Amino acid sequence: MYLGRNIRSQSCMMLRLRQVTAKGFRNWISLRICGNFLDGIWRFVMEAVIFACSRKAYLLQKRLEGKWALEQPESKIICKVKCKSLPELSEKKSLKECAAEYFSRADALVFIGAAGIAVRLIAPFLGHKSKDPAVVVLDEQGKFCISLLSGHAGGANELTEKVAGWVGAVPVITTATDREGKFAVDEFARKNGLFITDWEMAKRVSVEILEGRQVWVDSELPLEGRMPEGLSWYQDGIGKKNAEDMLLSISYHKIPGRFLENTLCLVPKAVVVGIGCRKGTAKEKIADAVGQCLSEERIWTEAVCMAASIDLKKEEAGLLAYCQESGFPFITFSSEELQKAEGEFSSSHFVKEVTGVSCVCERSAVLAAEGKLLCQKKIYDGVTVALAVKQKGKAVF
Repeated sequence: MYLGRNIRSQSCMMLRLRQVTAKGFRNWISLRICGNFLDGIWRFVMEAVIFACSRKAYLLQKRLEGKWALEQPESKIICKVKCKSLPELSEKKSLKECAAEYFSRADALVFIGAAGIAVRLIAPFLGHKSKDPAVVVLDEQGKFCISLLSGHAGGANELTEKVAGWVGAVPVITTATDREGKFAVDEFARKNGLFITDWEMAKRVSVEILEGRQVWVDSELPLEGRMPEGLSWYQDGIGKKNAEDMLLSISYHKIPGRFLENTLCLVPKAVVVGIGCRKGTAKEKIADAVGQCLSEERIWTEAVCMAASIDLKKEEAGLLAYCQESGFPFITFSSEELQKAEGEFSSSHFVKEVTGVSCVCERSAVLAAEGKLLCQKKIYDGVTVALAVKQKGKAVF
């Protein structure tokens, strides 16, 4: 989805848009926009489904729904009942059909009942931990709450703790890093919106930490909080003991191939693409131009969080289609707003005559990122592309 309007000119509003996250899930994101300042960090609003298949489970379902709504009012909670003793509430579909409907759509599934039933219901739909939803099981008495699937990447462990707290249950979490109090790289990535480039390498990082070996960390993002046990800073080539040691790289830049063998790259969504193009430019041409620019600058495609341009392009079909297919928002600015952008920018007399501002792509990228220019204007077959990086980003341990 895109923002096909100049959101900076709105006085104060709430916008909701579909966005593809680092996990690959489709989530609703709320943006609070006031005046010329995008003051909210994108907040992921959970869509969760609570399943109940008995009268006792239904009573606990309603109790949990009330607590959830009170603690997280922005979440969308869907309750599904399949119970012969509650015919007026019972779904016509089978429980398996309901699970199939929501497994790829919801962020979390909570089953109130036996863990074995939940396992059999979700088994046909299991994919990869990067895409599977969080699955939590709560017994009918509300005594135990089990993190069943996607504990780290899907957030099931964290959700288990919350649900257990809301209903007074004992949380049951079995992932090794949690049991031993160790750093979990996939959970760290999820909480900080970082894209995991290689899941096999992520598994190796966890193994190294669990076996007591050091993992080195290099980051373009500021890191806050205490460095977890098992991690150490790797800076300026100092610190990595030997070629077999693992390196955790948090960066929007791609690492040269010779360093990738034992490196896990976590990519922050911190790059904004500023785009200028002629009227009627095809989405394929825009995609090729942006892709070439990212490749030349060694920027991960997954690092792009939005695209920006001038408001003259807010209805440009090719631009809108490109952003929609890429899964990030499209923001536009008036020529007056672009003119106020701070910094040194390229200048084109022709562009100024047409748009009222000497450079669209660089200025729009900097304004949207509220940061600095990463790559000056490049021209690819009539499409201009510039890159800017956010300055407010950080990751927290």
